[in-house]
Amino acid sequence: MGLKDRLVGRPSGNATSASHGAPGSALAAPEARPQDTYQELKQQIHRSLIDRLDLASLETVDNEFLQTQVDRVVRQLLREQDLRLPPSDEERLVKEIKDETFGLGPIEPLLHDPEISDILVNTHRQVYVERRGRLEQTPISFRDEAHLRVIIDRIVSRVGRRVDEASPYVDARLPDGSRVNAIIPPLAIDGPILSIRRFAVKALTMDDLMRNGSITEPMAQILQGVVKARLNVLVSGGTGSGKTTLLNILSGYIPPDERIVTIEDSAELQLQQPHVVRLETRPPNIEGKGQVTARDLVRNSLRMRPDRIVVGEVRGDEVLDMLQAMNTGHDGSITTLHANSARDAMQRLETLMQLSGVSLPDKAMREQISTALDVIVQVSRLSDGRRKVVSIAEVTGMEGTVVTMQDVFVFQRKGMAEDGTVQGEYRATGIRPKFIDRLKLSGVHMPAGIFE
Repeated sequence: MGLKDRLVGRPSGNATSASHGAPGSALAAPEARPQDTYQELKQQIHRSLIDRLDLASLETVDNEFLQTQVDRVVRQLLREQDLRLPPSDEERLVKEIKDETFGLGPIEPLLHDPEISDILVNTHRQVYVERRGRLEQTPISFRDEAHLRVIIDRIVSRVGRRVDEASPYVDARLPDGSRVNAIIPPLAIDGPILSIRRFAVKALTMDDLMRNGSITEPMAQILQGVVKARLNVLVSGGTGSGKTTLLNILSGYIPPDERIVTIEDSAELQLQQPHVVRLETRPPNIEGKGQVTARDLVRNSLRMRPDRIVVGEVRGDEVLDMLQAMNTGHDGSITTLHANSARDAMQRLETLMQLSGVSLPDKAMREQISTALDVIVQVSRLSDGRRKVVSIAEVTGMEGTVVTMQDVFVFQRKGMAEDGTVQGEYRATGIRPKFIDRLKLSGVHMPAGIFE
């Protein structure tokens, strides 16, 4: 029997006997229904659906046709079992079974909510989401630990990865680009943990940041000029502070006639220029071989004639090659780094340089940093969940053995409102940055009084 014949609802032997309440049927008899839970009913319907599908032929069938026919088969199974569900309950059941078959089960609806930026599954019992910068618990749960493991395996298998006792944690990516991290027992004591960092379907723009109060117009003009004038920029901030979002916005100011090479652990950047080469690291295989690190890709990118190198995040020994690239003619490079302040970013860069295996004196490392970087943009997620650019600082050089910086714009906090909102205001420090001359030479002119 072909797949289409099976899908259009030809009753199987199990389904026919089930309609008469025969023992061993795929679905429980109607008289046993009162003690059945909704989850058990859904699980039984799902199993019966799988029994009717010719799994070997699924890949050859159009997805839209398949979804339509699965919808039809599920409703037919309900009729065969003489289940008279209210229309709303039937629609819910059909949708959830389709999510189990084609998507990520209970969390599939969360992936379609544009307001959710993070989905955090704390074992099969608990699911949290971050909405508008604040965490909130959802009523969603998985059936049991095995159910959650099935969803995790479905995610990682799509990108050729695995998670088991030998490799109990994994980073992966959903088809839409969302980042996924999963960790299972014995490392996760209470059960499997799944974390999904959502990928924005619609990329934010600088105008969006200004409307949200995350940056002011003078600061946006400065950052636009800095990128166009080919200054090297480091975006610094904590986890979830919006570093990648800002990096994506800044990269939009790169002229379309330049060749851009991007290097990321998980491809997230949404560059709109026509000449973009996207590179992504590769983890080791089951035998521990075949790994390609960010450092390998940075070195290789130098042989690809890039006008700009954009590194999604420096977090290891690739920082030395990145700084050397900035110092050897690859002006206008942009990258991000985890740090709580611009000064902390300097210290973290030194620490990462020491991981490269090259022994350099402290002063030599700091000189390399001070000559490579021009601007540090610090972003932060405030206690009220809002994300802001809290400072724009210029790296001015060295004084003795210390890298010197000066703030150009800062966000000054003034306290908390009764509703928990952080109060404060942006202000210019009054310092005229040294890089303003480079902006003028590049044909970028700032409005008068912008630094006052």
